[in-house]
Amino acid sequence: MIYRCDSKRAKNAALSLLPIIGWLKIYRVKEWLLSDIVSGISTGLVAVLQGLAYSLLASIPPWYGLFTAFFPVIIYFFLGTSRHISVGAFPVLSLMVGATVTKLVPDDGPPVNITGFEGLSMDQQRVIVAASVTFLMGVFQLALGLVQVGFIVMYLSDTLVSGFTTAAAVHILVSQLKFILQLKVPGLSGPLSIIYTLEYIFTQITDTNICDLVTALVVMVVVFVVKELNDRFKSKLPVPIPVEVIMTIIACGVSYAFNFKDKYGVDIVGKIPTGYESPMAPNLDIIQRTAVEAFPIAIVGFAVAFSVAKVYAVKHDYLIDGNQELIAFGVSNMFGATFKSFAASTALSRSAVQESTGGKTQIAGLLSAVIVMIVTLAIGYLLEPLQKSVLGAVVIVNLKGMLMQVREVPYLWRKDRPDCVVWVVTCLASILLGLDLGLAVGLGVELLSVVFRTQFPRCSTLANFKGTDIYRDRKDYHSVNEPYAVKIFRIPSPIFFANIEFFRSKLVESVGFNPLRVLRKRNKALRKIRKMLKKGELRITEALKEFIRVDVDVYIVACDPYIIKKLHGCNFFDEEIETSLFFLTVHDAMLHILEKHPYSPTIDSVCEKVRTATQGLLGACELT
Repeated sequence: MIYRCDSKRAKNAALSLLPIIGWLKIYRVKEWLLSDIVSGISTGLVAVLQGLAYSLLASIPPWYGLFTAFFPVIIYFFLGTSRHISVGAFPVLSLMVGATVTKLVPDDGPPVNITGFEGLSMDQQRVIVAASVTFLMGVFQLALGLVQVGFIVMYLSDTLVSGFTTAAAVHILVSQLKFILQLKVPGLSGPLSIIYTLEYIFTQITDTNICDLVTALVVMVVVFVVKELNDRFKSKLPVPIPVEVIMTIIACGVSYAFNFKDKYGVDIVGKIPTGYESPMAPNLDIIQRTAVEAFPIAIVGFAVAFSVAKVYAVKHDYLIDGNQELIAFGVSNMFGATFKSFAASTALSRSAVQESTGGKTQIAGLLSAVIVMIVTLAIGYLLEPLQKSVLGAVVIVNLKGMLMQVREVPYLWRKDRPDCVVWVVTCLASILLGLDLGLAVGLGVELLSVVFRTQFPRCSTLANFKGTDIYRDRKDYHSVNEPYAVKIFRIPSPIFFANIEFFRSKLVESVGFNPLRVLRKRNKALRKIRKMLKKGELRITEALKEFIRVDVDVYIVACDPYIIKKLHGCNFFDEEIETSLFFLTVHDAMLHILEKHPYSPTIDSVCEKVRTATQGLLGACELT
């Protein structure tokens, strides 16, 4: 086989690997540039604050969050297909990374014996763990993207993701209490870790730092109120009020002016080094120990980012590529990890800021990275008096959206109970067992629900809206007409070995009699049955012949042509089952039945009524 490379193929390959080429060609400088600048500045300020805050979740020093808001953004600018998401730290991922970090480098006791930890402080050890896990996360994402399995996100349904992120919000809320109250609570992970963490908190509650608590409460109340006003008047405001940034600046000023650290013993961000650190190679020993933890982090990070990107792509009418997104985030995380950033995805609130302030393309994301760079290189020292309780307060307020997802449960219970079970089980398992095990349990329950739906589908008997070609489940409507002498049976899922007996029982239930019993009771059929038994020809079939043998006409509608072709290939058709029993629509079949068996009200023979009432059984099997 000869492969040729021409200009068209080279262009398509470049557009696929570097989506920036596609949207940069159509960039409208006069219309979009100013909006991107405003959006980039606003998003950059929020990214600085969230980077510092989410570092606490990852159990590493705050300024490493600034690295996460810079390095991955640069790579995504070139490789990403979404024009509106803001790349950087995401609280759920930060917490998952933090659980791995504290497992290898606990607060109390010596760290795990890992090559390369010798002579390093606890913070340095934790940074190496976070960066190595992030690098491995990026490797997984890149590998999945290269083998074109972006479809994997489909197995994480919206219901599962909602239950999982709600549970993650609960974990994040509990993890921030130690900063709000300034208590010494070790980082715990594994099953029931949230219970043990709450036990630590309540046994030390009398040691709460009142200054930290009051500051955090004030910040939470003000930020919450202003955010509500932003939502209520978003149509009238040119840009949302950056209340988190404003409150952070005020809190920094007050803490510095009144010397909160010395007077009240508050815990502050402290010394922020100027500039960037030298790149480092990932620690192979850590990578070997954390493969199990890194894979769910990679999947969750991609699933969340892709879900948010999909929303904005639909809103602004452009396409995103799941496989390319995996590649973009994989390379972004690998590149960022070499400069000691931790897991990057997208935060919903930060992406909302980037889009709502007028961002049109990832130029806004690039400018947000420039703002982060200015803070890192020049003015980071201004954030040194900032209380960690303020960062914790900002994190907690931003959990509102995820926590309020619990309101979906009553709606899911009414709409789809298996989905509701998936939500509840995923949420409870993730809260009690930890996010990694909880995600696995939720995915298992979701797959079981798919099997359950397929094996036990909701079969129905259809009836007609008089004067129309519309047929609906007769149980759901009062003013529908069930055609005389016809049963329209619908099974809304593929028929296969696991559900054939269920299908058979529901079909018999819908018709109102068992054709095999009728066949055996008919005097005329007795001799035939004996002869067939003697020849070994009487056996249970797939249900159609049973009805045909008792003079019930069977028709199948809406069958996929591929299925019909397969049926021909497996010798499904014979002198009893012919191709003429297939129709394109239910109404086409009904017209044929009415033409073949016109309604005759004079029939009064009981046996004839029973036979005619079941004549024309219509199995509307939607084989997809």
